Amino acid sequence: MPRVHVTSEIGPLRAVLVHTPGAELVAVTPGNREDYLYDDIIDLDLAQREHRRFVAVLERFAEVYEVRDLLTELAARPEVREFLVTRALEVVPSDVLAKRLGELPPEDFVSLMIEGAMEEAGPIARALNEVGYALPPLPNLFFTRDVGIVIGEHSIIGSMRYGVRWTEELLIKALFRYHQKLENAAILYDGSEEKRNNYTLEGGDVHPVRPDLLVLGFSERSTPAALDHLCDLVFEHCGVTDVVTIVLPAERTAIHLDMIFTQLDRDVCCVFPPHFVGPERLAVLHRHKGSKGVREMPNFFAAMQAVNQPLEPVFCGGSARPLQEREQWSSACNFFAVRPGVIVTYARNEATLAELEHTGFRVLSAVNLLTGEEALEDGERGVITIEGSELVRGGGGPRCMTLPLRRDDL
Repeated sequence: MPRVHVTSEIGPLRAVLVHTPGAELVAVTPGNREDYLYDDIIDLDLAQREHRRFVAVLERFAEVYEVRDLLTELAARPEVREFLVTRALEVVPSDVLAKRLGELPPEDFVSLMIEGAMEEAGPIARALNEVGYALPPLPNLFFTRDVGIVIGEHSIIGSMRYGVRWTEELLIKALFRYHQKLENAAILYDGSEEKRNNYTLEGGDVHPVRPDLLVLGFSERSTPAALDHLCDLVFEHCGVTDVVTIVLPAERTAIHLDMIFTQLDRDVCCVFPPHFVGPERLAVLHRHKGSKGVREMPNFFAAMQAVNQPLEPVFCGGSARPLQEREQWSSACNFFAVRPGVIVTYARNEATLAELEHTGFRVLSAVNLLTGEEALEDGERGVITIEGSELVRGGGGPRCMTLPLRRDDL
């Protein structure tokens, strides 16, 4: 089994990790949705159908691994079970929960770790219909990108900004530490062990563009201290020499860099225009290996030119500001590339799709691709559209829902 290997955002995809949403989504209600980082609640059946169609598309290009399946394989191993139970109980100590976790068969054990375990309710709690979780569910786990990152042959465990996602770190660490399909040179940065409040790092803000170049986002989810630490690590271990950092606004619409920018092809990216051109454009910093400071760049495109990676933008939402804002909200910038110039996105963002057509991308639906009614020629640019009316309610798109494990080099 080859090691993980990712040196770009767009290299031909060979293996990817996903999580099809399950009963953990039912824990999100109108009353607690903000606690779980949701703007809306999701219909589980429809979300699962949409996600399965997405996975079917990915399977046309690569091996697709499911978090639940890989964890179930590992949960039969005593050392993995002990690791997960011990670490979980450090935060939610409970003898009852420990006994339950120790006795469950592997499949049920994994279900409980993902879907959560309800507290044993006492008489007053039952009378008031108020019962909480002893072990919290993980309704954000289907955004696997946030929790795991691969740079070169090294893995990184995200350090989640919000405690409601802390168990995700343990599950992804178990996969990178124990499963042969995620064999890696080393866990370069272990967010599950990071206890400092000002060190948070999520994968939506980490974009490996070339073996020697990273693009990062300083967002509400990824702090400057963690980004600097990541730079030091990749400079030392991964052959990275340059890092371009975009300073994101503190807005709900831009929680990660990949909500306003993704690379589509060797020389093409999609951006949310107000943040990249004109008077509202964001600050951009360039850090070079060996330098003691950073250089502030005039704009993102000048920064990319300076590191010999010129990119032409496709405007999310086209030229009309209302459409730009509406489609950015529905993850129109959040593409996932299965090979250079072949990308996956939501079908609902029609203005952005029109911009892609003008740029030379052929738009085809997932259904037509899967039935064989349409196909992409070698070297042809294409955008494969999936239905995502429910998935998008979670606040992310195809890039968020994928953790690339292996890509061919460009």
